Amino acid sequence: MGKYIKRNIENVVKKLATQFPVVMITGPRQVGKTTMLRHIGQNFNYVSLDNLNARELALTDPELFLETYETPLIIDEFQYAPNLLSYIKIKVDESRFNNLINNKTSEAMYYLTGSQSFVSMKNISESLAGRVGIIEMNSFSQSELKGVHNACFVPEIEKLKTIEKGKMTNKEIFSKIFKGNYPELYVNKNLTSDKFYESYVKTYIERDIRDLINIQDEVKFMKFMTSLAARTGEELNITTVANDAEITVPTANNWISILVNTGLVILLEPFSNNVIKRTIKRPKIYFMDTGLACYLAKYPNAEILEASSYSGHIFETYVISEIIKSYINNGIDYKRHLFYYRDEKKREIDLLIDYNNELYPIEIKKGKHPSSECIKNFEVLNKLKYNISKGVVLCMIDDIFPINKDNYYIPISYI
Repeated sequence: MGKYIKRNIENVVKKLATQFPVVMITGPRQVGKTTMLRHIGQNFNYVSLDNLNARELALTDPELFLETYETPLIIDEFQYAPNLLSYIKIKVDESRFNNLINNKTSEAMYYLTGSQSFVSMKNISESLAGRVGIIEMNSFSQSELKGVHNACFVPEIEKLKTIEKGKMTNKEIFSKIFKGNYPELYVNKNLTSDKFYESYVKTYIERDIRDLINIQDEVKFMKFMTSLAARTGEELNITTVANDAEITVPTANNWISILVNTGLVILLEPFSNNVIKRTIKRPKIYFMDTGLACYLAKYPNAEILEASSYSGHIFETYVISEIIKSYINNGIDYKRHLFYYRDEKKREIDLLIDYNNELYPIEIKKGKHPSSECIKNFEVLNKLKYNISKGVVLCMIDDIFPINKDNYYIPISYI
């Protein structure tokens, strides 16, 4: 067993544990949800509903199940026994009342983990409304692997200049992109990426997907994921993806929802407001782990990946996913702050960060010295009733460097 790598989201979990009697952590399989919880709560009791005996007891006699395991209790894969939630509510309300009578403060009683957030959220909203703090967790971030804690990424130039950041070569970054960030790849040094992702996809389909799609559609579902992986970093054209997988558009929309709600992909929405009337309405799709995207897109190694036409999109995917993680790991809803821009004239800005009444335009380029032409679309924002901040090009440059008085190149090591 390798050394535990501290997760930046730990502080969010600890804070929510003082605010809610139940803390729920969702996210893809094998991103380290249970490992993190058992690390920060080493005296917590633990039960996994992967254990068939425990699952049967939870399903057939939930009261006895909750009496068997003292709180604070981690219940892993709790979506296998959603009936538990009503009984947890009773326990929580009893404890809340007793603490109120006795003037006691309380900590979280139950920590729930699961990889099927669409199931989890539906049941939570029905059973534990107002009693649960919800966290989404992802695979390692760049900063976690470096052993540092980053604030959510906002490209405020003067603040960034005060931070010491290392440098990365193209070879290093594409090796990281190809490998991906699942913890097992860093704990088990003998495990190769292809073997890990082969097993991961098989497990994902067998345990998360099989109950949600027809068994005969599993081959088509793989084609569907492969088609999406090949299009990470692009606007989502659902008709094209449906045609690739030989499925209907409604089925493709349903399967997109499954991938989003199991945390494998995110949809970055286009920016719009009352001033902008002619923006594109389709979201862009990004895989949250580039290693998984590379595996599904069938790239055999980092060298071929870097030399391919896919390299620009997968580089953008890496940067976007890292920025999203920086928000999630600080307990901030990225959907309220991160967008992209594209209008009917095909003028596009890769990322807009709307933060503290400032709008930050960002382009993402894999080169070390991108042309200043890449910032030309920033001017479309001038018509907005916003404070437009200095523009940024995130790229492989070694140090922060001005393009002109209003725009800067920034190394991706700052994300």
